[in-house]
Amino acid sequence: DLSSGINAEYGGLSGEAITEEGHFWVGMDISPSMLDIAVEREVEGDVVLSDIGEGVPFRAGVFDGVVSISVLQWLCNADKVSHNPFKRLRRFFTMLYSSMRQGGRAVFQLYPESPKQMELITEQATRCGFTGGVVVDYPHSTKAKKIFLCLFAGVPVTGLQMPQGLGEGGMTDSGTVQYGSERQTGKKRKRGEISKKEWIQNKKQRRRVQGKEVTADSKY
Repeated sequence: DLSSGINAEYGGLSGEAITEEGHFWVGMDISPSMLDIAVEREVEGDVVLSDIGEGVPFRAGVFDGVVSISVLQWLCNADKVSHNPFKRLRRFFTMLYSSMRQGGRAVFQLYPESPKQMELITEQATRCGFTGGVVVDYPHSTKAKKIFLCLFAGVPVTGLQMPQGLGEGGMTDSGTVQYGSERQTGKKRKRGEISKKEWIQNKKQRRRVQGKEVTADSKY
């Protein structure tokens, strides 16, 4: 559950889910084809073609939350002679920290190649001012296992805690075994709870607020 406000999304096409929760968002991806798909779908957020290893080009304190799907581990690779994983991770986390409000939350779902790579990522995030840790869902399952790096920009807001790992043996970074069957989130709004006309009108209004062109409302 993200705080109300503006959120950043890296990789994938999770922006639609963020829109459904009533948030504004900006998406970044290194792949032009992925951004083309987002544009074709007429997503509500803004999209930016960018390599996050070069940093996050936004003003200080603009984001309330960050979501990333299967992106962070790629910063550990040296795909070019000029790529230095340590420097790319440090540049990303330094600029990300600056672009988030204090207490803001960032969740990275990732696939580290090894514990050493996970340690490298976590260490760089901590050095840049983030707090938090690693959460693992279904750690004993080869198919369902998911690893999340859950961070707070500085000191977390009072009352916020690290989520529990799902499934028997789900773990947090502290090594304490937690048990759970579902993750607690904010109240989700379903499209079926409002009429199609109301849903379209709400979507148009969000686009007007973003300064985008919108077709005139029909009496039908």
